[in-house]
Parts: sequence; structure tokens; C-alpha cells
Amino acid sequence: MTDIRLLHTVGVRAIEWLWAHRDGFRLELDVDPEIGFLERFKPVGELALVCKVLFREGVAGSRQAELARRLLDHVWRETLDGGSMLVRGQCTEPISPIPFETYLPFKELGYHQPEIERAAVLNHRLDGWCAYEVTPTRRLGLSAFQRRFGLRPRPPEHEALAATWLARTPEPWTVEGHIAYDVTHAVFHLTDWGENPGGLPPRLADYLADWLPVWIDDWLDLRRWDLLGELLVVDACLPRPTLDERGWAGFAGAQRDDGAMPAVRDMPDIADPDELFDAVYHPTLVAAFASTLATSRALAELAHPVS
Repeated sequence: MTDIRLLHTVGVRAIEWLWAHRDGFRLELDVDPEIGFLERFKPVGELALVCKVLFREGVAGSRQAELARRLLDHVWRETLDGGSMLVRGQCTEPISPIPFETYLPFKELGYHQPEIERAAVLNHRLDGWCAYEVTPTRRLGLSAFQRRFGLRPRPPEHEALAATWLARTPEPWTVEGHIAYDVTHAVFHLTDWGENPGGLPPRLADYLADWLPVWIDDWLDLRRWDLLGELLVVDACLPRPTLDERGWAGFAGAQRDDGAMPAVRDMPDIADPDELFDAVYHPTLVAAFASTLATSRALAELAHPVS
């Protein structure tokens, strides 16, 4: 079994880097309209999701848990201005699901913004909510988020799942580029980010168990750390995770001593701190996510070994 200390250390270092670079979770109020004001919400929402997993699994040390809570408080207060920036985003693009997607994990962690909640309930009643064009995997995620918020998913999750790449279990060698991310995120949504491995239909769990070791080896050899990290998360979401030893050794070896994780190959040579943050925040968040789930599963295996 992969060393639990190695699994845990990856996450500790990642959270420490994210805290040290917390000002990178910024909004750009005067951004070019062609880029869009709402695009900067993505890192904030992803941080909240990862911190929710960290608190839920209960395997963080006191220092790691404290930094995660301080990070959440910082982005809620300083970046989102107590949620008012989400309201501004919703007013900018009234039918966009981005403010809702960003807000939900904060709500689940005890933060509240009544205007966003009212907007979510209103949008849910509109045909435009279902007509809003997104990828099948993201549509699955939106249906899952609606359920978690307390709304009836539109469309139902089983209908949304049917349109995804993963549900069709096609030829495994076609998994490359964005398709691989569609696979990983479908698993995240089906299992509520690792909370419910039983949410993964057995035929999909079997398909992933067969091919995940191959995909992990491929992306490890290519040194695609961001995607490798997401595949390690998928492994931890399976009913019987393997905690791939070779994959984890390579992933941990790619992490810098300060906790930053490059997306591909080596750390980029970028002097501007904002640009550097944008280049590595996501693989670093993925490192914290993967570490938390893998550590939790490894400890569970110690307590209840599988025969």
C-alpha cells in the first residue's frame, strides 16, 4: 500500500502554498468583456469544494484544517465581499449557472447570501436554465448541484448521465485531452466529490477499475500532473480504490518543496506572481483533493482491511 505519510504530506504542502498565495484568488472587475467577469469565480468555487472535502473526510491535521478555514474566510470576505460579488456576477449574466456553482459549497459550509439563493430558485423555474448550453458532463454536475441545494434536478441526473462520454464506456484509448477531464468530473459529480462511492453505477465502476491503471501509467509517463492528480482522485472514489503506488510516487515527486504542483512537466518560468498562480493553482488544488481522499481511504483500509 502507498505510504500514508506520503499521501498526507502532498495535501499539507498544497494547502500551505494556497494559503501563502491566497491573494491569487482575485476577481478582475475591469476585465475585457470578451473574457468575462464570471470566469474568475472558477478558482474560488474549486477552493471551496476542496476545503469541503477536507473538512468532511476528517483526516487533516490541526494546522492544515486551520489554514483551510482561514482560506475560506479570506476568499468569502476579501474576494467575494461576503457574497456581493456573486450577486454582481448574477446581475451581469442573469441566466449563468456560475454564481450558483460557486456559491453552493460555501452554503454547505455555513456561508449565506440570500440574493443568490433567490436567483437559484428563480432560474430553476425557467426553461432557459435547461436550455443554457453546456457540455453533458457539466450538465450532470448542475443537476447534482441542484439536488444538493434542495431543488428537483432539471434534467434528472440519470438523464444527464446518459449523454456523457463515461456513460457510454467507449474505446478506452480515446481518453485524451478534454475527454479525460470529462471522465474525471463525471465521477466527481456521481460520487458527490468522493462522499458517496456508491453513487457510481457498478458497470461504470468496473469499467474504471479495468482501465484506470492504464490511464494513470500513460499520464504519469507524459508527466501530465494535473490530469494524473484527477485520475488519482477517481481511484479514491471507486468502491475499492487501489491507491496506485507508482502513480502516487510520481505525483508526489513532481510537487515542489513549497507545495506548488506544476500542471505539465516542470514548474513554468513565470516571474509575474498572478500569472504563476493562474498556471499552477488548479494542479495544486487537485493535489490537496487527491491527498485528502487517498489518506482517508488508506486509513479506512487500515481499520477495515479488505480480504
